[in-house]
Amino acid sequence: MDGGNTIDLAITGMTCATCANRVERALKRTPGVAAASVNLATERARVTLAGADAETVIAAVARAGYGAAPLETAPKADPWEWRLLGLGAVLTLPLLGHMAGLHLAGWVELALATPVQLIVGWRFHRGAVAALRARSPNMDVLVSLGTWAAFLLSLWDLWAGGPRYFESAAMVIVLVRLGKALEARARRRTGEALRALEALRPATAWRLADGVETEVPIASLRVGERIAVPPGERIPVDGIVRAGESEADESLLTGESRPVPKAPGLHVVAGSLNGTGRLEIETTALAGETMLARIVRLVEDAQAAKPPIQQVVDRVSAVFVPTVLAIAVVACGSWLLLGAPLSYALVAAAAVLVVACPCALGLATPAAIVAGTGAAARAGILIADPAVLDAARGIRTVAFDKTGTLTEGRPRLVAAIPAPDVTEAQLLSTAAAIEGNATHPLARAIRDAAKDLRIPATTDLRALPGRGAEARVDGRRLALGSERMLAESGADPGALAAEAAHHADASLAWLIAPEEARVLGMLAFADRPRQGAREAVAELHRQGFRVAMLSGDHRDAAEAVATVLGIEDVRAGLLPAEKLAAIAALREYGPVAMVGDGVNDAPALAAADLGIAMAGGSDAALHAAGITLLRADPRLVPASLAIARRTASTIRQGLFWAFAYNVVALPFAALGVLSPMIAGGAMAASSVSVVLNALRLRRWKPG
Repeated sequence: MDGGNTIDLAITGMTCATCANRVERALKRTPGVAAASVNLATERARVTLAGADAETVIAAVARAGYGAAPLETAPKADPWEWRLLGLGAVLTLPLLGHMAGLHLAGWVELALATPVQLIVGWRFHRGAVAALRARSPNMDVLVSLGTWAAFLLSLWDLWAGGPRYFESAAMVIVLVRLGKALEARARRRTGEALRALEALRPATAWRLADGVETEVPIASLRVGERIAVPPGERIPVDGIVRAGESEADESLLTGESRPVPKAPGLHVVAGSLNGTGRLEIETTALAGETMLARIVRLVEDAQAAKPPIQQVVDRVSAVFVPTVLAIAVVACGSWLLLGAPLSYALVAAAAVLVVACPCALGLATPAAIVAGTGAAARAGILIADPAVLDAARGIRTVAFDKTGTLTEGRPRLVAAIPAPDVTEAQLLSTAAAIEGNATHPLARAIRDAAKDLRIPATTDLRALPGRGAEARVDGRRLALGSERMLAESGADPGALAAEAAHHADASLAWLIAPEEARVLGMLAFADRPRQGAREAVAELHRQGFRVAMLSGDHRDAAEAVATVLGIEDVRAGLLPAEKLAAIAALREYGPVAMVGDGVNDAPALAAADLGIAMAGGSDAALHAAGITLLRADPRLVPASLAIARRTASTIRQGLFWAFAYNVVALPFAALGVLSPMIAGGAMAASSVSVVLNALRLRRWKPG
């Protein structure tokens, strides 16, 4: 269950893209279902309910000819799959003896082939009947018709004395089942990253009450309660350390390989592994709303959604099987018209049916998405929407916000310069009063500098987006803000202008009395570039991207940071709306990716062709972004673009080979060059190769 009115179901019985499409159509047509998406690679359906319940949805899937069950109760694998496959192999091998010069009697071949056709091949025949009833032929129809054609033709020839094809019918069933079994095992491996994240959630926690520890289910915890985390155990929910010191291994959550120190006042996240110390934690999020739960939901959402290219594939696969059936009929009829024996014409038609199964076509996109998004999540990169993959392929410019993205976002006050008739203490205390409870980095730096001073009372406090804030302090209207505010106020900085020139590479804030057109003081702040920022910019340049900085800070401060990092295109002094215009201007060079972390960045993140939000940023920024970086490391920006583009490339490789395989194989089958047995092996190999190609993404790691 995924909160609200959305449920996730495990779907059984699907064999190809046509099956997934049929289940999806059945769900969407069910009254009370608002939306549905079916993923062949994960064998899951995500259903948004609008009045229907889970039982109604499961019944709709059953009527379509498939099985459905809640994820928590669904079996992990079919225990009979490999046993039936072994039975089929044992019975089929003697049928291949003629290749070594050994010939079996016809009744012996029939005795060996019949269990393979009826028992081992039952899943295909059952699926074919359900598909035909639903008037939506799928892979099962092709395999079932192809093998029955070879089997019944052999039965006729056994009586009439002609050539027999029992080994072809049996071998097709065994090879296709082998391919599906290998494919299922490979598909399960593509989802290992998500299962590893899900496994991080402990089932219980140690609740602290009146000095007594009680083990309780994490679902019973409430915000504000205290829990204890012994050494070596996983932290069950997000919280703040209230007692104890330790370190936490957050590598599976954020990709950060080094343990993170934890002490009173610091945050901890669910799923991280406590080190050598005992911690007492005050909970700040319920079990379903922790950072870990949000990460799992984001990965699940990305894997359940369909990129634009998959929607095209779905439309193609909807007509693919009927087209193949028509080609098989034409091939059979053509050979008969040319005077070929009926047996030859039927074998050619059977080869067409078997060789053209659209398994690889349906697996190429979802298998690559599951593997790619999983590998990205292990590295601390969350891809929120598969459409991001296509967007990343076209990016030409990467634009960074400065504060908190390329810099640490923890500026410190380096100078407080008051006007001649104002003291430094008055300047600092007034600035701290105007900032009130503001959460932006400069406000925190001001409050830290004024923590030992008496802060005057304020009234009529209001923010001026992109400029600063103003309030009445001791009855006097004052404003604290940027150089833009200074220019718009018309106040003359006087001698402070020379002081500002000495701090040209710093971020400046001006205290102004607008009604008097006076400047009461100036504050200068310094913020260090983040570790890895220079390497990130260099790597982006190496990959061929143009790099720009969009900053609300004044030009001298922005250019000072840009010079250190190697960024040439600097656009400074921008309001949020002006960042949108800057992104539009950067599109002159091609699609733009925007990297930011603040509320002011949310419009630009949403407007860019691709938004990348840095960890620790505002919820608005995270929701506006297509990619979220779980740790504040700029080096993850080129890494995120690399894995997105590599995943998109893998999808196209899979689709190319799936289409190319059918384009090449179908004519050979229709011409009678391929036997059904060879066609079955080729079809199984194509599906397995597509999934194995996607599995290569699991080995990806940031460079």
